This record gives sequence, structure tokens and C-alpha cells, in this order.
Amino acid sequence: MARGLNKVMLIGHLGNDPERRETASGQTVVNFTLATSEGFKDSSGNFQERTEWHRIVAWGKLADICSQYLKKGRQVYIEGRLQTRSWEDNKTGEKKYATEIVCSDMQMLGSGRDSGSGMGDASYPQERQPSSRPSRPEPSSGNYGERPSPGGAQDFEKDDLPF
Repeated sequence: MARGLNKVMLIGHLGNDPERRETASGQTVVNFTLATSEGFKDSSGNFQERTEWHRIVAWGKLADICSQYLKKGRQVYIEGRLQTRSWEDNKTGEKKYATEIVCSDMQMLGSGRDSGSGMGDASYPQERQPSSRPSRPEPSSGNYGERPSPGGAQDFEKDDLPF
């Protein structure tokens, strides 16, 4: 049986360019912040917006990709896990804590224009750009109006659904 689940999924905008460095062992690591916002109406009926800032850390090949393609302002999807680190402040001797998301997956969203770089989509390789709309497989007949052939994943009637 599983002992627990530690999974974070965020969609937001980068607050800064990724900061890349290498550990003493040669491992690549990047850090950046991600802003997520939510809108709501307060008790007076006025629209309010709340922004949360998240510390993101990525390692290895993903860190290389993040440092190469991500820029401040870029919209991204981040998936990872929460991790809290602690250390002792050298100046005060006080114990400090930082909670961050250790990134395991990153997908660029929006267009390159979202990055604030002013270079548009041309600054990102075509194979790395996510589509702004979901891909739709074409039926074998090439006619969208026809039902898929029997035995396909979509071959069911509404009454066959259990809910």
C-alpha cells in the first residue's frame, strides 16, 4: 500500500529567468520563481486577485532545458513534489526553512511572446512548442462526421457509460 502522495501541479508565469549553476559533482540545477493567481469576489462583491509565489528547482537534463528555453514572464505547466529544506544562518545562527517544488516535468504554454523577450515564437524550436489546441486524430475515412470504426477506443454508446 502507498505511504502517501506528494504531487504538485501548477500553471503560472515565471517571475525571473532561471538561475543555472552546477553542483560540486557536476550536476546541473536551476532555480526560478513561478507566480500563480486566482480571482475571487470578496464579501463586498468586489473582484480581488491573489498571487502566490512558488520556488521551483529542476535538476539534470530538465534543468538544462529550463535554463535554455524559459524566460521571465513565460507561462508554464510545472509538475513535481514539495520539499522543505532547512539550514543554519551563518550570521545569526538561526535555523531557516525553505519549501520548494522539485520539478519533474515542465511544459511551455502560450506563445513565445508570453516570455517578455520580444523575440516571439522564433526563439523556441518548433518541436518544443506545445500546441495551443489539443490535437484531434483524424478518422481513417478522413471525414470528421463519421463514427470511428468498430472496436476503436471511442466505440461505445452513451448508455454504456456507468455514470
